[in-house]
Amino acid sequence: MTQCGGIIQIISFEDNNVTDVMEFFLVGFQGIQYLRILLFSLLLVIFCGTLCGNLLIIVLVSTSRILHTPMYFFISQLSISDILLISDIVPNLLYIILNDGGVITFINCLTQCFFFLNTEAFECLLLTVMSYDRYVAICNPLRYTCIMTSTRCVTLVIIFWLLGAVFGLTYITPLSRLKFYRQNTIDHVFCDVLPLLELTCSDTFIIQVQVYVLSIPFVVIPSIIIVISYVKIIRAILRIPTNISRQKAFSTCSSHLTVVSIFFCSLLGVYVFSKNGQTPDINKALSLIYTVFTPLVNPVIYSFRNKDMKKAAQEVIQKHISTIILA
Repeated sequence: MTQCGGIIQIISFEDNNVTDVMEFFLVGFQGIQYLRILLFSLLLVIFCGTLCGNLLIIVLVSTSRILHTPMYFFISQLSISDILLISDIVPNLLYIILNDGGVITFINCLTQCFFFLNTEAFECLLLTVMSYDRYVAICNPLRYTCIMTSTRCVTLVIIFWLLGAVFGLTYITPLSRLKFYRQNTIDHVFCDVLPLLELTCSDTFIIQVQVYVLSIPFVVIPSIIIVISYVKIIRAILRIPTNISRQKAFSTCSSHLTVVSIFFCSLLGVYVFSKNGQTPDINKALSLIYTVFTPLVNPVIYSFRNKDMKKAAQEVIQKHISTIILA
C-alpha cells in the first residue's frame, strides 16, 4: 500500500479494467481538529454510557425476580442488540475521527456491515413485538398471560435473531462479489450497503431492488404494525375514567413510542425515502441517530424512568451492601 497526494492507493490486481479492492478509506467527519476532538469526546462518553446502561439492564433483568416478565425480557434483548450495534460501529468511528479518516480492509468492511444489518433487522422486529406486547397488556389484559407466554417470547427472540442473520447474509453475499474500478473512498462513518453501491462498477440493480423489497417486511410492515398498535393503545387509554390511571398508562407508552418513532423514521429516511440529491452529511447524521443515539436513549427510557427497574437496582445495591457488611 502506498500513499500519493494524501489519498490511499491500494494494492490490487486488474482484470479487464476492473480492480479488486482490498481496502477502503472511510472519510468519517473531516474538518477542523478541535471540532473532531470535541466529537470524539462526545462519542466516547456516549459509548461508555451506552455500554454501562445496557449492561445494567441485562444484569437487573437476569437477577431480579420482579423483572421476570415478557416486557423486561424483551428490554434485555434490546440491550444486547444495542451493545452489539454500538460496539460494531463506534470504536472504529472513534479511530476514524481521531485520525481524520481511516483504512478498513474489505473483509472487515463486510463483517462490520453484516453485524450492523443483523442487529438493525433484529431491533426492527423486536420493537414491533414490544409494541404488540404493550397493546395486549393495555387493551386485552385478561388474556395477557395466555398470549405472551415465556416459551412464546423466547421462541420469537430466537426467530428474530435468525432472521436478522439471514437478512445480513442476504446482503453480504452479493456485496462480496462486487467489483470496483479504482474507487476505495467511502464518504460515510461506517461500512453500509448504499455507500458501497455508490463505488462499485458492477451492476447493482438486483441489490438496489433487494434494498427496497427487504425494507417492506423489516421496516415498512413493522412500522405499520407499531402505528396500529399505538392507535389502539391511545384509544384504550382515553377510555380510562380516572386521570391518574390515564397519565400512568400514557407515561408508560409515550417514551417507548418516541424511541420507536426516531428509530424507524431515521431508517426510512436513509433506506426507503432517500434521494440521489441527499447529501452525505445528512446520511451520516441520520445514521448516527439509529446507531449511536438510540442505543443510548433506550437504557435511559427503560431503566432510569422505570419504577420496577429502580426498585430492582435498589434491591441489588442493598444486597451487595449487606454482603460486604457481613463479610
